[in-house]
Amino acid sequence: MRRAAEIRETKETVIQVDLNLDGGAVEISTGIGFFDHMLTAFAVHGGFGLTVKAKGDLQVDCHHTVEDTGIVLGKAFAKALGDFSGIRRYGSFYVPMDEALVLAVCDLSGRAYLAFRAEFPEERIGTYDSCMTEEFLRAFAVNAGITLHIKEEYGKNSHHITEAVYKSLGHALKEAVTRSGGENPLSTKGVL
Repeated sequence: MRRAAEIRETKETVIQVDLNLDGGAVEISTGIGFFDHMLTAFAVHGGFGLTVKAKGDLQVDCHHTVEDTGIVLGKAFAKALGDFSGIRRYGSFYVPMDEALVLAVCDLSGRAYLAFRAEFPEERIGTYDSCMTEEFLRAFAVNAGITLHIKEEYGKNSHHITEAVYKSLGHALKEAVTRSGGENPLSTKGVL
């Protein structure tokens, strides 16, 4: 079973993640309503089982909680994948959300990189700072060891753009983690 649990405790946050790449229940509690909604969308559209319990210094702002959740989720994702053997490795997906259209493309390569091209007209969505979408994705990609490209084709509403980002990411990763039947990582080198 491709499952992993991770915990991270700092002076700013306590984050617990349980991830099952092959499905399961989704239970998210970060104290940031919109972020809970986005992580739920990510898991549901990715077909992942995901439990996230986060307590952070929300009296400061949402930054530490969102970024640290990305770190912990990324580590759990990498652990659940192991050596990246027997998966398709690549995934891409467009998601339209009303007037917004976003593309997510990923390479589960062991090489961490984020290319992020999206703009948010509104600075905040509830208690979630729109700029934290990029910070979450960077923390996730770096700690998962994946190359991730996110591109907003167009959009006018920050809620719609952000939701399309999280949903397209879920779908792209779902495609990339699909078992290919091979025994080795998909690479001409034989290893990643």
